[in-house]
Amino acid sequence: MKAARYTLTHVLQGLALVMAVVVLNFLLVHMAPGDPVETIAGASGGMSDELKAQLRADYGLDKPLLTQLGVYLGKVARGDLGFSYFFNLPVTALILERVPATLLLVLSAVLGAFVLGTALGVLASRKPNGWLSQLVTVLSLVGFSAPVFWTGILLVILFASALPIFPVAGMRAADSTASGLAGVPDVLHHLVLPAFTLAIVYLAQYSRLSRASMLDVLGSDFIRTARAKGLADRVVLYKHALRNAVLPVVTVLGLQFGNVLAGAILVETVFNWPGLGRLAFDSVLRRDYPTILGVLLFSSIVVVVMNLVTDLCYRLIDPRIKTA
Repeated sequence: MKAARYTLTHVLQGLALVMAVVVLNFLLVHMAPGDPVETIAGASGGMSDELKAQLRADYGLDKPLLTQLGVYLGKVARGDLGFSYFFNLPVTALILERVPATLLLVLSAVLGAFVLGTALGVLASRKPNGWLSQLVTVLSLVGFSAPVFWTGILLVILFASALPIFPVAGMRAADSTASGLAGVPDVLHHLVLPAFTLAIVYLAQYSRLSRASMLDVLGSDFIRTARAKGLADRVVLYKHALRNAVLPVVTVLGLQFGNVLAGAILVETVFNWPGLGRLAFDSVLRRDYPTILGVLLFSSIVVVVMNLVTDLCYRLIDPRIKTA
């Protein structure tokens, strides 16, 4: 009963937060410099003033800003995100078409960074002054300092000319006709470089954080008690210490999911990955307000959901929170 009430409270708080983000995004996007109608006119090679006025009326851009906001909130409440100015398709359809590619990229990068980073941190904590610990420290500093787009461009240059092992653009080969399970190897082959580029920053963070957390936990009284009982080092390390040391990593993972989505925009642009990040980038250039707002709304919902999932994972990992 307490768990259900806890979850319901957080869901209601998340809905209120998403609504506030929708309002803020709408105001910021419409107050930014640029005019969608002028952008469309420039792309089409010119347009009469009468046609421009007609487009503004069709898109509702001739109404006061607060009136536009009220109309948009009413549509969002009904699940209608509007039509794209540029693609001339429902925004919901555009987002649903791009979601699988972005989720594949983001989840691959996050899970890979979490698992590998935690493993490196645990191994480095066993000998804090050993060569592996020093190597993890150096790699972490390098990985965290390198901008995502810079790493991506270097990988594109490297694997486009020097070592043409992996494809550097797209999600599938241009001449590929495989579909379903037959196309999975091709997609995974294209996924390697974008996922690695996105994961390397978070891999550096998680390895350093898990190493520091493990060192802190290994000095605790209950670890000394477990070792005094004669438990094997492997049991002490992975059954007792790791479960407590992984809590800060889980927290950072949940809180940084929004940053991962932001990094995906750069990665998808560099590698021409057909996901939401690429859609958002193209929509910003074309002043496609409905598509921009739709992508931001989806990203906000994902971040809120991930924070809720992080809280629930905390309750599963740490018995003290469940008891409280």
